[in-house]
Amino acid sequence: MIKLLKAFVRDERGVSAMEYAILAGIVVVALTAVGVTMKTSMGDLFTNLYAKITAAST
Repeated sequence: MIKLLKAFVRDERGVSAMEYAILAGIVVVALTAVGVTMKTSMGDLFTNLYAKITAAST
């Protein structure tokens, strides 16, 4: 039983895949944070742009 447990602890197969999964998770969290932050400012930008275009056309 101890041999099996030691072999399991030493086994590094799949470690690389786990590292990539963690990295992908971090990237997703970062992109979500940027998207939430930019959502308001981009909405304001297009609202102001629309207002200026409609004001200029009248």
